[in-house]
Amino acid sequence: MTVTAADQQDWIVAGLAFRNPVVLAAGTAGFGKEVDDVLDLAAIGGIATKAVSVTARHGAPPLRVSEFAGGMINAIGLANPGLDAVRAEFLPWLHHAYPDTRVIVNVVGNSVEDFETVIGGLDDMPGVDAFELNVSCPNVKAGGLEFGADPVALAALVCAARAKTSRPLFVKLSPTLGAGVVDAARVSMDQGATGLTLVNTMPGLVIDAARRRPKIGFGTGGVSGPALLPLGLLATWRVRQALPSVPLIGLGGVSTGNDAAQYLLAGASLVGVGTAALRDPRAPERIARELAAWADQQGVRDLRSIIGTLEWPS
Repeated sequence: MTVTAADQQDWIVAGLAFRNPVVLAAGTAGFGKEVDDVLDLAAIGGIATKAVSVTARHGAPPLRVSEFAGGMINAIGLANPGLDAVRAEFLPWLHHAYPDTRVIVNVVGNSVEDFETVIGGLDDMPGVDAFELNVSCPNVKAGGLEFGADPVALAALVCAARAKTSRPLFVKLSPTLGAGVVDAARVSMDQGATGLTLVNTMPGLVIDAARRRPKIGFGTGGVSGPALLPLGLLATWRVRQALPSVPLIGLGGVSTGNDAAQYLLAGASLVGVGTAALRDPRAPERIARELAAWADQQGVRDLRSIIGTLEWPS
Protein backbone atom coordinates (compact mmCIF):
# COMPACT_ATOMS: atom_id res chain seq x y z
CA MET A 1 0.00 0.00 0.00
CA THR A 2 1.36 3.40 -0.94
CA VAL A 3 -0.17 6.78 -0.19
CA THR A 4 0.39 8.73 -3.41
CA ALA A 5 -0.32 12.27 -4.51
CA ALA A 6 -3.46 10.94 -6.18
CA ASP A 7 -4.73 9.83 -2.77
CA GLN A 8 -3.90 13.16 -1.15
CA GLN A 9 -7.49 14.26 -0.74
CA ASP A 10 -8.13 11.19 1.42
CA TRP A 11 -5.50 11.82 4.15
CA ILE A 12 -7.28 14.70 5.84
CA VAL A 13 -6.09 16.01 9.20
CA ALA A 14 -7.50 19.19 10.76
CA GLY A 15 -9.21 19.94 7.47
CA LEU A 16 -5.90 19.84 5.55
CA ALA A 17 -5.07 17.36 2.78
CA PHE A 18 -1.69 15.69 3.30
CA ARG A 19 0.15 13.64 0.69
CA ASN A 20 0.99 11.02 3.34
CA PRO A 21 1.20 10.93 7.15
CA VAL A 22 4.94 11.69 7.45
CA VAL A 23 5.87 15.27 8.37
CA LEU A 24 9.14 16.92 9.34
CA ALA A 25 9.34 18.03 12.96
CA ALA A 26 10.08 21.67 13.75
CA GLY A 27 13.73 22.64 13.77
CA THR A 28 15.03 19.68 11.81
CA ALA A 29 14.90 21.03 8.26
CA GLY A 30 14.85 24.79 8.68
CA PHE A 31 12.28 26.22 6.28
CA GLY A 32 12.90 23.55 3.64
CA LYS A 33 15.33 25.56 1.56
CA GLU A 34 18.23 24.47 3.75
CA VAL A 35 17.79 20.79 2.79
CA ASP A 36 16.39 21.19 -0.71
CA ASP A 37 19.43 19.61 -2.34
CA VAL A 38 19.17 16.40 -0.30
CA LEU A 39 15.48 15.98 0.59
CA ASP A 40 12.46 15.97 -1.71
CA LEU A 41 9.70 17.65 0.26
CA ALA A 42 7.28 16.46 -2.42
CA ALA A 43 7.76 12.91 -1.10
CA ILE A 44 6.39 13.62 2.39
CA GLY A 45 3.19 15.03 3.78
CA GLY A 46 4.34 18.26 5.33
CA ILE A 47 6.91 20.29 7.23
CA ALA A 48 6.78 22.04 10.57
CA THR A 49 9.14 24.95 10.11
CA LYS A 50 11.97 26.10 12.30
CA ALA A 51 10.61 28.18 15.18
CA VAL A 52 9.70 31.77 14.32
CA SER A 53 10.08 34.55 16.88
CA VAL A 54 9.31 38.26 16.61
CA THR A 55 12.96 39.22 16.18
CA ALA A 56 15.96 37.17 15.05
CA ARG A 57 17.56 34.89 17.61
CA HIS A 58 21.22 33.92 17.45
CA GLY A 59 20.68 30.89 19.66
CA ALA A 60 22.79 29.11 22.24
CA PRO A 61 26.62 29.01 22.30
CA PRO A 62 28.42 26.10 20.65
CA LEU A 63 28.62 23.16 20.91
CA ARG A 64 24.89 22.97 20.18
CA VAL A 65 24.40 19.30 19.37
CA SER A 66 25.95 16.11 20.69
CA GLU A 67 25.07 12.47 20.12
CA PHE A 68 25.00 9.80 22.80
CA ALA A 69 24.08 6.12 22.83
CA GLY A 70 20.35 6.75 23.12
CA GLY A 71 20.04 9.58 20.64
CA MET A 72 20.95 13.25 20.66
CA ILE A 73 21.00 16.21 23.00
CA ASN A 74 20.73 19.72 21.64
CA ALA A 75 20.50 23.32 22.76
CA ILE A 76 19.96 25.31 19.59
CA GLY A 77 18.38 28.16 21.51
CA LEU A 78 15.53 28.59 19.01
CA ALA A 79 17.86 30.33 16.57
CA ASN A 80 15.88 31.77 13.64
CA PRO A 81 15.94 34.77 11.27
CA GLY A 82 12.90 36.44 12.83
CA LEU A 83 9.41 37.30 11.63
CA ASP A 84 10.28 39.85 8.95
CA ALA A 85 12.85 37.65 7.19
CA VAL A 86 10.62 34.59 7.38
CA ARG A 87 7.76 36.55 5.84
CA ALA A 88 9.86 38.17 3.12
CA GLU A 89 12.07 35.27 2.08
CA PHE A 90 11.70 31.85 3.62
CA LEU A 91 7.97 31.13 3.47
CA PRO A 92 7.51 32.55 -0.06
CA TRP A 93 10.31 30.25 -1.30
CA LEU A 94 8.74 27.22 0.36
CA HIS A 95 5.30 27.94 -1.06
CA HIS A 96 6.69 28.45 -4.56
CA ALA A 97 8.92 25.36 -4.48
CA TYR A 98 6.47 22.93 -2.83
CA PRO A 99 2.90 24.24 -3.14
CA ASP A 100 1.36 20.82 -2.38
CA THR A 101 3.38 20.13 0.77
CA ARG A 102 1.57 21.27 3.89
CA VAL A 103 3.37 23.93 5.93
CA ILE A 104 2.93 24.20 9.70
CA VAL A 105 4.66 27.28 11.13
CA ASN A 106 6.16 26.70 14.57
CA VAL A 107 5.82 29.80 16.76
CA VAL A 108 7.86 30.77 19.83
CA GLY A 109 7.84 33.65 22.26
CA ASN A 110 8.39 34.68 25.85
CA SER A 111 5.04 36.40 26.23
CA VAL A 112 1.53 36.00 24.88
CA GLU A 113 2.09 39.18 22.88
CA ASP A 114 5.08 37.60 21.10
CA PHE A 115 2.94 34.73 19.87
CA GLU A 116 0.19 37.11 18.80
CA THR A 117 2.64 39.21 16.82
CA VAL A 118 4.12 36.27 14.91
CA ILE A 119 0.76 34.68 14.10
CA GLY A 120 -0.76 38.01 13.14
CA GLY A 121 2.25 38.76 10.95
CA LEU A 122 2.03 35.49 9.01
CA ASP A 123 -1.66 34.66 8.96
CA ASP A 124 -2.37 36.31 5.61
CA MET A 125 0.48 34.58 3.78
CA PRO A 126 -0.27 32.05 1.03
CA GLY A 127 1.20 28.65 1.78
CA VAL A 128 0.83 28.87 5.55
CA ASP A 129 -1.49 25.98 6.33
CA ALA A 130 -1.37 25.86 10.14
CA PHE A 131 0.45 27.11 13.21
CA GLU A 132 2.14 25.13 15.98
CA LEU A 133 2.65 26.73 19.39
CA ASN A 134 5.87 25.85 21.19
CA VAL A 135 4.58 26.11 24.76
CA SER A 136 7.88 24.93 26.25
CA CYS A 137 8.99 28.57 26.11
CA PRO A 138 9.41 30.42 29.43
CA ASN A 139 6.67 32.95 30.17
CA VAL A 140 8.72 35.94 31.29
CA LYS A 141 5.66 37.66 32.71
CA ALA A 142 5.03 34.70 35.03
CA GLY A 143 8.50 34.30 36.48
CA GLY A 144 9.88 32.13 33.68
CA LEU A 145 7.59 29.14 34.15
CA GLU A 146 6.94 27.32 30.87
CA PHE A 147 3.56 28.09 29.32
CA GLY A 148 2.78 24.38 29.01
CA ALA A 149 3.40 23.75 32.70
CA ASP A 150 0.97 26.46 33.86
CA PRO A 151 -2.70 25.79 33.00
CA VAL A 152 -3.68 29.44 33.38
CA ALA A 153 -0.84 30.70 31.16
CA LEU A 154 -1.46 27.93 28.66
CA ALA A 155 -5.15 28.79 28.42
CA ALA A 156 -4.39 32.48 27.93
CA LEU A 157 -1.82 31.73 25.23
CA VAL A 158 -4.00 29.36 23.21
CA CYS A 159 -7.02 31.66 23.49
CA ALA A 160 -4.98 34.65 22.29
CA ALA A 161 -3.47 32.66 19.42
CA ARG A 162 -6.88 31.44 18.32
CA ALA A 163 -8.12 35.01 18.18
CA LYS A 164 -5.36 35.83 15.68
CA THR A 165 -6.07 33.08 13.15
CA SER A 166 -8.77 30.84 11.75
CA ARG A 167 -6.16 28.39 10.48
CA PRO A 168 -5.59 25.04 12.23
CA LEU A 169 -3.72 25.55 15.49
CA PHE A 170 -1.60 22.79 17.05
CA VAL A 171 -0.17 22.98 20.57
CA LYS A 172 3.16 21.18 21.08
CA LEU A 173 3.31 19.66 24.56
CA SER A 174 6.27 18.45 26.60
CA PRO A 175 6.94 14.88 27.82
CA THR A 176 7.85 16.36 31.22
CA LEU A 177 4.11 16.69 31.90
CA GLY A 178 3.79 12.91 32.33
CA ALA A 179 0.17 11.92 32.95
CA GLY A 180 -0.57 15.65 33.19
CA VAL A 181 -0.27 15.86 29.42
CA VAL A 182 -3.96 14.95 29.26
CA ASP A 183 -4.90 17.94 31.41
CA ALA A 184 -2.77 20.26 29.26
CA ALA A 185 -4.36 18.76 26.17
CA ARG A 186 -7.86 19.46 27.51
CA VAL A 187 -6.94 23.05 28.40
CA SER A 188 -5.56 23.58 24.90
CA MET A 189 -8.63 22.15 23.18
CA ASP A 190 -11.03 24.06 25.44
CA GLN A 191 -9.36 27.32 24.38
CA GLY A 192 -9.68 26.67 20.66
CA ALA A 193 -6.75 24.51 19.59
CA THR A 194 -7.41 22.33 16.56
CA GLY A 195 -4.95 19.59 17.47
CA LEU A 196 -1.89 18.67 19.49
CA THR A 197 1.74 17.76 18.83
CA LEU A 198 3.14 15.09 21.14
CA VAL A 199 5.92 15.47 22.18
CA ASN A 200 8.71 18.03 22.42
CA THR A 201 12.23 17.08 23.55
CA MET A 202 12.98 15.93 27.11
CA PRO A 203 15.35 18.05 29.24
CA GLY A 204 18.61 16.28 29.93
CA LEU A 205 22.34 16.46 30.53
CA VAL A 206 25.25 14.66 28.85
CA ILE A 207 28.72 15.03 30.36
CA ASP A 208 32.16 14.91 28.78
CA ALA A 209 33.78 12.92 31.58
CA ALA A 210 37.35 13.67 30.47
CA ARG A 211 36.74 17.42 30.50
CA ARG A 212 34.34 17.23 33.45
CA ARG A 213 32.02 19.59 31.63
CA PRO A 214 28.66 19.30 29.86
CA LYS A 215 28.94 18.10 26.27
CA ILE A 216 27.04 21.10 24.89
CA GLY A 217 27.69 24.78 25.37
CA PHE A 218 24.46 25.67 27.13
CA GLY A 219 24.91 22.88 29.69
CA THR A 220 21.53 21.19 29.61
CA GLY A 221 19.59 20.49 26.45
CA GLY A 222 16.70 18.69 24.84
CA VAL A 223 16.99 14.92 24.49
CA SER A 224 15.66 13.45 21.25
CA GLY A 225 16.09 10.36 19.12
CA PRO A 226 15.36 6.68 19.92
CA ALA A 227 15.33 7.26 23.69
CA LEU A 228 12.28 9.50 23.29
CA LEU A 229 10.18 6.95 21.38
CA PRO A 230 8.48 5.30 24.42
CA LEU A 231 7.69 8.70 25.96
CA GLY A 232 6.13 10.07 22.79
CA LEU A 233 4.11 6.91 22.24
CA LEU A 234 2.77 6.95 25.79
CA ALA A 235 1.77 10.62 25.61
CA THR A 236 0.07 10.03 22.26
CA TRP A 237 -1.82 7.01 23.57
CA ARG A 238 -2.90 8.80 26.76
CA VAL A 239 -4.27 11.79 24.88
CA ARG A 240 -5.94 9.60 22.26
CA GLN A 241 -7.79 7.69 25.00
CA ALA A 242 -8.96 10.90 26.67
CA LEU A 243 -9.71 12.92 23.51
CA PRO A 244 -10.36 10.37 20.77
CA SER A 245 -11.44 12.80 18.06
CA VAL A 246 -8.57 15.29 18.39
CA PRO A 247 -5.99 15.42 15.55
CA LEU A 248 -2.58 14.42 16.91
CA ILE A 249 0.91 14.78 15.47
CA GLY A 250 2.95 12.06 17.17
CA LEU A 251 6.70 12.46 17.26
CA GLY A 252 9.76 11.53 19.21
CA GLY A 253 12.25 8.81 18.28
CA VAL A 254 10.87 7.96 14.84
CA SER A 255 13.63 6.49 12.68
CA THR A 256 11.90 3.61 10.84
CA GLY A 257 8.58 2.81 9.22
CA ASN A 258 7.85 0.49 12.14
CA ASP A 259 8.26 3.42 14.55
CA ALA A 260 5.80 5.44 12.46
CA ALA A 261 3.33 2.56 12.52
CA GLN A 262 3.56 2.47 16.31
CA TYR A 263 2.53 6.13 16.50
CA LEU A 264 -0.46 5.50 14.25
CA LEU A 265 -1.50 2.55 16.40
CA ALA A 266 -1.17 4.73 19.51
CA GLY A 267 -3.53 7.27 17.96
CA ALA A 268 -1.48 9.76 15.96
CA SER A 269 -3.03 11.25 12.83
CA LEU A 270 0.38 12.35 11.51
CA VAL A 271 3.89 11.18 12.37
CA GLY A 272 6.76 13.63 12.83
CA VAL A 273 10.37 12.84 12.01
CA GLY A 274 13.05 14.89 13.74
CA THR A 275 16.44 13.63 14.87
CA ALA A 276 16.53 10.94 12.19
CA ALA A 277 16.32 13.71 9.59
CA LEU A 278 19.22 15.56 11.20
CA ARG A 279 21.37 12.44 10.94
CA ASP A 280 20.20 11.62 7.44
CA PRO A 281 18.13 14.22 5.55
CA ARG A 282 16.76 11.46 3.31
CA ALA A 283 15.34 9.56 6.30
CA PRO A 284 11.78 11.03 6.04
CA GLU A 285 11.42 9.73 2.46
CA ARG A 286 12.74 6.33 3.55
CA ILE A 287 10.40 6.20 6.54
CA ALA A 288 7.41 6.98 4.32
CA ARG A 289 8.43 4.10 2.02
CA GLU A 290 8.99 1.75 4.94
CA LEU A 291 5.60 2.63 6.41
CA ALA A 292 3.96 1.74 3.10
CA ALA A 293 5.94 -1.51 2.97
CA TRP A 294 4.91 -2.32 6.55
CA ALA A 295 1.27 -1.85 5.57
CA ASP A 296 1.72 -4.22 2.63
CA GLN A 297 3.35 -6.84 4.83
CA GLN A 298 0.56 -6.55 7.40
CA GLY A 299 -2.20 -6.67 4.80
CA VAL A 300 -3.34 -3.16 5.71
CA ARG A 301 -5.10 -1.64 2.71
CA ASP A 302 -5.67 1.75 4.31
CA LEU A 303 -3.30 3.10 6.96
CA ARG A 304 -6.06 5.28 8.36
CA SER A 305 -7.82 2.13 9.55
CA ILE A 306 -5.11 1.40 12.14
CA ILE A 307 -5.10 4.82 13.82
CA GLY A 308 -5.78 4.39 17.53
CA THR A 309 -6.29 0.61 17.33
CA LEU A 310 -3.66 -0.37 19.90
CA GLU A 311 -4.96 -3.39 21.83
CA TRP A 312 -4.23 -2.91 25.53
CA PRO A 313 -3.48 -5.96 27.70
CA SER A 314 -6.49 -7.11 29.72
